[in-house]
Amino acid sequence: MKIVSRNEELLRDALSCIPQPSSRTSLASCNRLIRFEDISAAAFKIQCGVQKTPCMYSRLSKQYGMDIYLKKEFLQYTGSVKERGVLYLLMSLPQEQQRKGVIVASDSNFSMAVAYHASELRIPVFVILSTSTAPARVKMCREYGAMVISYGTTAKDSQVHARRLAQENGYLYLEEEDSAVYLSGLGTVGLEMYEQVPKLDAVIFPAGGHCGLLAGSAAALKHLNPHISVIGVESESFPVLQQSLKAGHPNDDQACNNHHFYGDVSGVCFGSNSLQLTGKLVDKVVAVREEDILISMLRLLEYERATVDAEGAIGLAALVTGKLPELKGKRVAVVICSGNLELHLLQQCIARALTLDNRVCRFSLVISDCPGDMSKLLEILAREEARVLDIKQERTFVTSELFTVKVICTVETRDKIHTAQLRNALLERYPTAAWTER
Repeated sequence: MKIVSRNEELLRDALSCIPQPSSRTSLASCNRLIRFEDISAAAFKIQCGVQKTPCMYSRLSKQYGMDIYLKKEFLQYTGSVKERGVLYLLMSLPQEQQRKGVIVASDSNFSMAVAYHASELRIPVFVILSTSTAPARVKMCREYGAMVISYGTTAKDSQVHARRLAQENGYLYLEEEDSAVYLSGLGTVGLEMYEQVPKLDAVIFPAGGHCGLLAGSAAALKHLNPHISVIGVESESFPVLQQSLKAGHPNDDQACNNHHFYGDVSGVCFGSNSLQLTGKLVDKVVAVREEDILISMLRLLEYERATVDAEGAIGLAALVTGKLPELKGKRVAVVICSGNLELHLLQQCIARALTLDNRVCRFSLVISDCPGDMSKLLEILAREEARVLDIKQERTFVTSELFTVKVICTVETRDKIHTAQLRNALLERYPTAAWTER
């Protein structure tokens, strides 16, 4: 947790327990970055403020050939695992600073967790958001109890303004990073999973820019059972963690996409402490494509009735795409850490995922513009049990013979096999039918 204000020494005691490890740091000394006792203390202190979320056996297990357990952290009040670290941090502040208040400047899950838990602890909380922030996020922060101020057109503008307010008024400016206090709170996820699922073989976490959850939970799991494999998953478009591990230091040069779909997956803000813990304790880091994340979101929605965002779905995406074949037949837990996806993005993601999953397809063909020809086409679609989503007729710009019509049809099928059957049936009747490739 980066603390920037004239009161930045308030948490010096918490931060001073983190040494600056050399490149030759041993596993034991690395574990002292976060002791298991720190995580246990965090679990005890926050137990009444956050949900002990279920870690449930998934119906997806049979589909992917392993026992899959889903840790449903998106069920937290603000829809994110970040509540654990935030609550422990806020409860660790001196009473004087709790009286003065805290300030944040982003529209992330972290800021929403600060807004909610600071209000619950009766700590004055201010959230500075740029004017480009989605109205739903602004409304949510206000409903959580924060004083929301719109300032500037970019996130950088709002951050500069928040720092200035912190300096002038004695607020504590909080920016997500990797202090021992914050990582210990996040590490309670690993502690809970170990208690909830006996004989775990592997645990999968989201990685990417903010790998505090991965690092903190790995510290807990490896202390309890060094044989549990801890695996991180990040986006192929932003392999921030893999590049940083290879370089031996946080990589700030990796381009980051500001699209809200990615959230913290594409961030570059994690610090050296998380990186050291990840390098020493995490067994493997893999990358998945955006298409895999969308399919994972679709699987969770259909099989688990779980509406999650990219950060929440990225762990399962590694199993969906077959990136971890060594886990076949094993007992695997996956952390579904976040469910804060804007509604318009949710609609786009579902539509795109159905197309990628070969369950929505589009074709075009030319038929005679005579009574009965359109009904014959619809009869074929009905016989093949394809659901028509949209159908259009184009007459004016058809370049084929006169008195013909071009039909563009979008249909829904059950799966890839059903789509192939429909395609063969149409080509048999309409040899010139063209399919729009996804």
